[in-house]
Amino acid sequence: MTLDELPRGQRAVVTALDLRGGERRRLMDLGLLPGAAIRADMTSPLGDPTAYEVRGALVVLRRGQARTVHVEQAGTGEG
Repeated sequence: MTLDELPRGQRAVVTALDLRGGERRRLMDLGLLPGAAIRADMTSPLGDPTAYEVRGALVVLRRGQARTVHVEQAGTGEG
């Protein structure tokens, strides 16, 4: 699945990035690396962009960017 499909409050692990060049580097600099834990935290009232918690920081991505991040769902965000 891709990050844009992750329901709010759910956790996942990044498995791959479907990007090249500067945009890939930017996401990697923000902590979106394979193996990184991520949680869908907040969504804007219109549904785009969405804030994700990565390594203790909030990273806000538009749907098109989130669609390039492949994840494996890890369970609920509770607890």
